[in-house]
Amino acid sequence: MRDRVVLACSECNNRNYYSYKNKKNTTEKISLKKYCKFCQKHTLHKESK
Repeated sequence: MRDRVVLACSECNNRNYYSYKNKKNTTEKISLKKYCKFCQKHTLHKESK
């Protein structure tokens, strides 16, 4: 039931990270604060397609 999702930076829109989530328990999109090597700072990364 765990699917791989792509996380994209909210500032530069680069897809930097992959993560896994259980779509049965978590139906909404996830957002994590991670380091973006293109922006060179910690930014909010949201789930994208």
